[in-house]
Amino acid sequence: MGLKMLIPAAPQVAGLVDELARWQHDGLPLQLHPGDVGWYAMRGLNSTARSLRVWADREAIYALGLLDGPDLIRMAVHPDFLDIQPLAEQIYADLASPANRIFPSASASIEARGATALGKALQGNGWKPGEAWTPLRRSLDEPVRLPELSFRRVDPAQAGQWMETHLNAFRGQDFSAADLERAVQRWHTMANTPIYEQGQCLTAYDSEMNPLAIAAVWSAGSGRPGLLEPIAVHRASRGKGYGTAISLAAAAELRSMGASSALVCTPSENTTAISTYLAAGFTADSEAHDWHRENTEES
Repeated sequence: MGLKMLIPAAPQVAGLVDELARWQHDGLPLQLHPGDVGWYAMRGLNSTARSLRVWADREAIYALGLLDGPDLIRMAVHPDFLDIQPLAEQIYADLASPANRIFPSASASIEARGATALGKALQGNGWKPGEAWTPLRRSLDEPVRLPELSFRRVDPAQAGQWMETHLNAFRGQDFSAADLERAVQRWHTMANTPIYEQGQCLTAYDSEMNPLAIAAVWSAGSGRPGLLEPIAVHRASRGKGYGTAISLAAAAELRSMGASSALVCTPSENTTAISTYLAAGFTADSEAHDWHRENTEES
């Protein structure tokens, strides 16, 4: 095939995300989505480019991977090539090659939902099912009915409030003013990338305009599924249905962007999140597992 694994330059990232968007279709398993790359772009386009891996020849791009940390790569394979075993074997060889330094740590995981041939290659080389994830989706054929809350799109002036709610949801009160300042800078970095042209952040407020929950949504283009990433509820507001409310608002925003459906994925052990999405009209797809190995020298 003349296939090579490439590391793109920063100016190539937007074009690769556009290509990834064209791979998103209803009815296919949720693979790496443009929104995943958009959220990662809080680190900047140079860092994002260094974390991308592209399998291509002179004719086409066949697969993309995002190194999301030292021990995880999140994969997408072109829908026409999900079952092509020679391609899968080449991807596996590149991932496993010590020269490529994909996984410097002793254990590693690969997210490759729907990539049937790659799964067979991994299993044949000793990788085992790892963390379980539950993908969920909501059709956007019909308008989304919203609860009686105030939902606002976030502009740069509200980035601090949005990120403060995000940090509170995931870290509680365990963050400093300096942590928040860095987080806000990362938000601006993300929002200034071309990827965010297909993204939007939202905040849900109570009647006194106190932030209750936040979301970011990412379009893959008209007629394609969009992604919710992330969704978060302020810790003081949990257990009151605001997670469901912001999920509905996120779905409605994606519909206004032309998305055919709304997608989200959460660890299967997070039953609270799954219940929240189900209450917002999402339906659960079949559970999917990452592929995992404990010792790189044995794989």
